This record gives sequence, structure tokens and C-alpha cells, in this order.
Amino acid sequence: MALRLSGFKIALVAFIALFFSPITAFAEPMDGGKGFGKLTRGAINTVTGWVEIPKRIQETSTDSGAFAGFTWGLMRGLGYGFVRTAAGLYECFTFPFPAPPGYEPVIQPEFVYSAEPAAADARSVK
Repeated sequence: MALRLSGFKIALVAFIALFFSPITAFAEPMDGGKGFGKLTRGAINTVTGWVEIPKRIQETSTDSGAFAGFTWGLMRGLGYGFVRTAAGLYECFTFPFPAPPGYEPVIQPEFVYSAEPAAADARSVK
């Protein structure tokens, strides 16, 4: 019985030591302005995710013709729209946390009709 009591005392002391010891946090501190920007970006992308459908139809029609635009472009629009809406919901729910680091957008371009860096450069060459 004495061994069990001393084991209990050791466990109790260890628990108290761990509970009351200072814990150093290595997380990036929350920046209110960037967090609010992430929330706003998430809300905009959640509401406007469906705009990817006509955007991709138009884009595919311009590049490959009307039939491809209304078939393949529609499929691309549905896929991109789903991803943009899901990314917007993710950013709405995680806005207080700096993930990804620095509150960077999780999808590029940041908004539906923002310029796509690689695509914009490729189209200007044509």
C-alpha cells in the first residue's frame, strides 16, 4: 500500500509541475488586420465560387470553340467553383489562425476575376 501511495504522490507532483510550468508557444501571433482580411477573402470566395462556371465556359470557348466551352468548360467551371467555394469556407472557419503562414490565400488567384499570373502572361504572348 505504501508503494501505491508514493506512486500516486509522484504522479500528483508530476501533474502539478507540468500544469503550472510555463509553456513557450512558438506559434505566429494573430494579426487582427490580416485575420479580418482572410475572413473577408473567405466570405467573398464562398459567395462568388459559382462565378467560376461562366468564367471557365467563356475561357474555354475562346481557346477551343463553343462546343468545347459548353462541355469541357462547364466541367472545368464546376470543378473550379467547388474548389473556390471550399477554399472560401476553409478561410472563413480558420481566419483567426495564421495558416498558411502569413495569412496567405489558399487558392490562386485570390479572387475569381483577379489576374492569374501564369495565364495572363501566356495569353499576352499569343
